[in-house]
Amino acid sequence: MNVLSLFDGMSCGQLALQRANVSVDNYFACEIDKYAMQIANKNFPNTIQLGDVSKFSEDYFKAHNHFDDPPIDLLLGG
Repeated sequence: MNVLSLFDGMSCGQLALQRANVSVDNYFACEIDKYAMQIANKNFPNTIQLGDVSKFSEDYFKAHNHFDDPPIDLLLGG
């Protein structure tokens, strides 16, 4: 499963999925708080941080090599 979490915080979404025994192939996170990102990265080092959600566009994804990533199966917000 491929997950996109907007306003990810410290990745409580990943914790919930882990506790529910949901298998996650790719977890893309949008977050700008550096301290929340540090906690998320420490607890879930495979998190793919995408940065500021307000900067998203097709060009953004192409520039950051995320344009050809797999489709998103689950979208989390907040």
